[in-house]
Amino acid sequence: MSRNRTAAHKGHQKKKEGEGRSCIRYRCGLTNTIQDILNHRPGWVEVKEDGEWDFNWCDVGWLRENFDHSYMGEHMRICHFRNHYELTRKNLMVKNLKRYRKSLERESGRLEASKCDFFPRTFELPSEYHIFVEEFKRNPGSTWIMKPDGTRSEEQKEEAQVESYVAQRYIENPYLIADVHLTNVAVQKTAPDYDPEKGCKWQMHQLRRYLTAKHGLDTVQTLFKEIDNIFIRSLLSVQKTIINDKHCFELYGYDILLDQDLKPWLIEVNASPSLTASSQEDFDMKYRLLEDTLHVVDMEGRLTGKEKRIGGYDLMWNDGPVYKDDGLEALGGSYLIANTHLG
Repeated sequence: MSRNRTAAHKGHQKKKEGEGRSCIRYRCGLTNTIQDILNHRPGWVEVKEDGEWDFNWCDVGWLRENFDHSYMGEHMRICHFRNHYELTRKNLMVKNLKRYRKSLERESGRLEASKCDFFPRTFELPSEYHIFVEEFKRNPGSTWIMKPDGTRSEEQKEEAQVESYVAQRYIENPYLIADVHLTNVAVQKTAPDYDPEKGCKWQMHQLRRYLTAKHGLDTVQTLFKEIDNIFIRSLLSVQKTIINDKHCFELYGYDILLDQDLKPWLIEVNASPSLTASSQEDFDMKYRLLEDTLHVVDMEGRLTGKEKRIGGYDLMWNDGPVYKDDGLEALGGSYLIANTHLG
C-alpha cells in the first residue's frame, strides 16, 4: 500500500470515528496564486507531501501517478478528474465534439447539431491523413497549425515510433483590436513596448464594454450567448465519458478566439490554466477566481445546494438549462433568460 493510500485511509478512519477535524488539511503542488489563497484561507492548514490531507490541489502529473493508488474518504477533494484529458487533449476534445454533434443530428436534426459548429476543422495524423489531404486540396492556400497530441510517454519517445499530431485549420480572419491580433502573455511580453505593470489582459467586462461601443448591445449579447453555448455543449460532449467521481472537481481554462464577424471559436481547453500572475490586476482577478472556486467546492459545508450564483460563478446547467429568476414580462408571458452574468 502506498503512502498516499495509507494517509488518505487514516484521514477517513478518523472522520468515521467521530474525532472530527478542527481544520482543513490541504496539500498544494503549485507555488503561485493558489498557494497564496490556501495560505490565507481561515481554518486551512498546509501539510507536508506525505501528510494526511483533506484537499489536494495537484498538477496532472501527480494525478496520473497517484490517483489510482489512493483511497479517498467521503470528505476528500482533488482538483482534477481522472480522465480530464477527454476534454483537455485537443484530439480527444474534437473526437468527442464530433460524436456529440452526430448524436444531436440523429436525435434532433441538423439545426440543433449546427450549434456545435464552433471548432475549426481538425484532423488527427497520421490516422486521418488522407481525409486531411482532401480537405487541404479543397482549400488551396489555407493555413494549418500542427502540434503533437501529447499522448506519448517518455519511454515511448525513446522508441522509433511514429508520433501523432493534431492539424487544425488556422482562423485567418481573427478579430483585431487597434489592428493588433491579441495573443498570449508569453508572446506579448517579448515586445519592446510591453509594460509588465499594466500587463496585456482585459477583464471580461472591459472586453464587453469595448465591443458594445463598437458593435451595439444586441450583437454583443448574441456573442456572449454563443460563448455560453460553447461552455455547455463542450461539457455535454464528455458528460458520459469523463469518470463521475464526487471527490473531483476541475477548473478548466477555455481558449476562445473571436473572428472579425464576432463568431467565437473554441481552440482548446486547458486542465491547468496558468495561475501565475503577470501583473497586479491579473493577480487580483485570479485571486478572486480561485477564492470563488473554493467557495464552490465548499469544504466547509456552508452551501445549501440551491445557490444559482456563487461569487463570479453562475449555475448554467442542472440536468437542463438554468434561468434567472427575474424573467422579463412581455405580452402576458415571460422571456426565459439564461442564468449567466458573463462580462
